[in-house]
Amino acid sequence: MAGVIRRLDEAVVNRIAAGEVIQRPANAIKEMIENCLDAKSTSIQVVVKEGGLKLIQVQDNGCGIRKEDLDIVCERFTTSKLQKFEDLASISTYGFRGEALASISHVAHVTVTTKTADAKCAYRATYSDGKIKAPPKPCAGNQGTQITVEDLFYNVNTRRKALKNPNEEYAKILEVVGRYAIHNSGISFSAKKQGDTVSDVRTLSNASTVDNIRSIFGNAVSRELIEVGCEDASLAFKMKGYITNANYSVKKCIFLLFINHRLVESAALRKAIETVYAAYLPKSTHPFLYLSLEIAPQNVDVNVHPTKHEVHFLHEDSILERVQQHVESKLLGSNSSRMYFTQTLLPGADCSSSEVVKAPANSSAATKGTSDKVYAHQMVRTDSREQKLDAFLQPVNNPLSTGPTEVTTEVTAGPPEGAVRPQDAEMEDVGDLVEMADVQEETVMPGGASESGHLSPETVPPRKRPREDADIEMEKDDTRRDMTAACTPRRRIINLTSVLTLQEEISNQAHANLQEMLHDHSFVGCVSPQWALAQYQTKLYLLNTTKLSQELFYQILIYDFANFGVLRLSEPAPLYELSMLALEDPESGWTEEDGPKEGLAEYIVEFLQKKTEMLKDYFSLEIDEEGNLIGLPLLIDNYVPPLEGLPMFILRLATEVNWDEEKECFESLSKELALFYSIRKQYIIDEANVTNSQNEDSDSGSTTWKWTVEHVLYKAFRTHLLPPKHFAEDGNILQLANLPDLYKVFERC
Repeated sequence: MAGVIRRLDEAVVNRIAAGEVIQRPANAIKEMIENCLDAKSTSIQVVVKEGGLKLIQVQDNGCGIRKEDLDIVCERFTTSKLQKFEDLASISTYGFRGEALASISHVAHVTVTTKTADAKCAYRATYSDGKIKAPPKPCAGNQGTQITVEDLFYNVNTRRKALKNPNEEYAKILEVVGRYAIHNSGISFSAKKQGDTVSDVRTLSNASTVDNIRSIFGNAVSRELIEVGCEDASLAFKMKGYITNANYSVKKCIFLLFINHRLVESAALRKAIETVYAAYLPKSTHPFLYLSLEIAPQNVDVNVHPTKHEVHFLHEDSILERVQQHVESKLLGSNSSRMYFTQTLLPGADCSSSEVVKAPANSSAATKGTSDKVYAHQMVRTDSREQKLDAFLQPVNNPLSTGPTEVTTEVTAGPPEGAVRPQDAEMEDVGDLVEMADVQEETVMPGGASESGHLSPETVPPRKRPREDADIEMEKDDTRRDMTAACTPRRRIINLTSVLTLQEEISNQAHANLQEMLHDHSFVGCVSPQWALAQYQTKLYLLNTTKLSQELFYQILIYDFANFGVLRLSEPAPLYELSMLALEDPESGWTEEDGPKEGLAEYIVEFLQKKTEMLKDYFSLEIDEEGNLIGLPLLIDNYVPPLEGLPMFILRLATEVNWDEEKECFESLSKELALFYSIRKQYIIDEANVTNSQNEDSDSGSTTWKWTVEHVLYKAFRTHLLPPKHFAEDGNILQLANLPDLYKVFERC
């Protein structure tokens, strides 16, 4: 027997339609947010309870709803955005069917509070099954609309039971709000649970798209973004957005797609773009994508899905291909380098038991017969004859050498391997003669001309007779433990309270684990004049050579106070000319308000001449009666400071040193000298970029500074540097990798 066809009851029809449009709380919030955006809101606030099943409240500051329209606002097919079917061809608003509020009101209790700009007060109305329950009541309220949805799906038990996990529903709500917040960067969004004081999603109206991505998805995504954008007049579309580069990947693709500002999905576009990323990302990982396509409205059919979840548009294949090509071109351009972000880890830091590595058996343990097995992932390189990083980085026309043999622009190379170094040999009492170094360096000449000056070795006149002052004595014994190789063989004991206090401060700030690492490290190679790699046990570290050398020279100046050799300039360097060169440099900060440069330069010369005796006695900085610099302190053997920094040093000596207080004077003067002596990138780069013809004639400057860093500075770091505690926190010493973790990575591969 044939079934009887009956007309469904209107209440049943409405609930079926509501079930198609409002599938879960996130759909309801999406529809209400789109209404807020259509109302030109600049602030949208979402509050939910129990994942939106108990309460949803969406408030905006838009144009509001007229009191006259409140009677029919929740009826089906009532809208202010569409009048006739032809309007769909040029629709530019989110909503157009008038079904959103109607569908919600059929499966929940809805309350609308609204106020227009010209209304004297706000009005509140409640709705059920699309009908208003009572006439709108006047109430207090701000401009805009607040829609409260309570007990969602109270009359659809099967749907409510299927959505039994409030946390999962809340996560989907945050996802919807976050995506609209990213796309609408000029509007502030917030979403939170009822009763919470802090929003889980919050963006500001003046934030950019990248700021919103950072706020919602974190720094890991935002710092790897590439901006994309293209348009094609023939296809009548424009595309803009942000995608991540090849440094970023996650297990699940994050794809935010807006077509004509409507949040939609496109499996075809997702697949096309992921095909491009497959060549760049590890297997089974995916990118972050945010794309906004604007297509001519007449080419888009938005009326193909009850929730407007999908749209169809003309020339779909051609547009997808064009977008795919543009994304691929952007990825190709961004793949020139990869970035690796590290966390500061230091020797001796606490780690889990799985990361504990047995220290290699030392020689004393070995002699006792200890034969603990050392596994492969715990082994470290101990043979200094093995190749270092530099072996693989030398230019073809510049064969590797252990040290410079003929140095034309730097300190004369140290003795070859096996030769006796001055500091290794037993020091003899050579009276008051000061150790010197053979140096050939660029010396700044008067008038700004640069000429290759020669610092020839010469005998320095004996020091003054020891003062009878109780603060200073002479020490006959020259086997002082803490003296550097560059200090004078016969040593003066300094009992000045200010110097002893500075020495104590350095000692108190020393970091024991860092000191152990520097003492026992194996030098790997130079990354740049500023950075170098070193290995300690099973860990690889990146060290800031500039900051470490600056601290080293400061500590030498304090611990060897008044006990330095002299680097004699073969041609005196006029302080006036050096001061003028420094004032010409924009780094000096000179302005016309400071007065004429000539007057300032004369003042600097006159001022420093008054300090000549102290500078010579305590710091071996020698200035003659004519105002010429003739000597610099020799702090460590085979090292001469970059003299390109001499003009700025003279200027800072007169302006940055506190000459009034004894302790502050010694401290600031030592820091300025240490800054001048430290190896700095701006004074090395020109030497590193020598031409091929220069390489053929002599060793390159690049080889020279690398040799100096490895064999002079890092050798001094082992014995003389007490690294301060702040080096453990400010990024000057970074752990890049350690062997056990690398083995874990390879095991996963």
